[in-house]
Amino acid sequence: MEVVAAVFADKERVLACRRRTDREAGGRWEFPGGKVERWEQPEAALEREIFEELGVEIEVGHLLDRSETVVAGRPIALSCYFVRPLGQYPISSTDHDQVCWFVRDRLLWLRWADPDLPAVRRLAVAQAMR
Repeated sequence: MEVVAAVFADKERVLACRRRTDREAGGRWEFPGGKVERWEQPEAALEREIFEELGVEIEVGHLLDRSETVVAGRPIALSCYFVRPLGQYPISSTDHDQVCWFVRDRLLWLRWADPDLPAVRRLAVAQAMR
């Protein structure tokens, strides 16, 4: 399954969303996004998913990470892109019970969904190298 996710970030902070408990991986943190449909390019899928979930339009930037993780016996290919909102930053989500900003060096303290961990580690290492 091909999935895309949005990384909203400034110099010190990153936006993360906690999955609602009634959803798969409930209670875990992730970058918002969703499945890429067969007819979509990843960037277009990300724009669509973020508008559906967070109600904001975005500009998709460069790729942060693309990793494959097996979840429940099923491979998930997750591509995480830096994005910026075309307007205000998101404050709520249809799929999440919390939308929060975290200082980059605190990201590893959160309980993340497994597919997001490679991108989280990249962000944390980049912060530590500053």
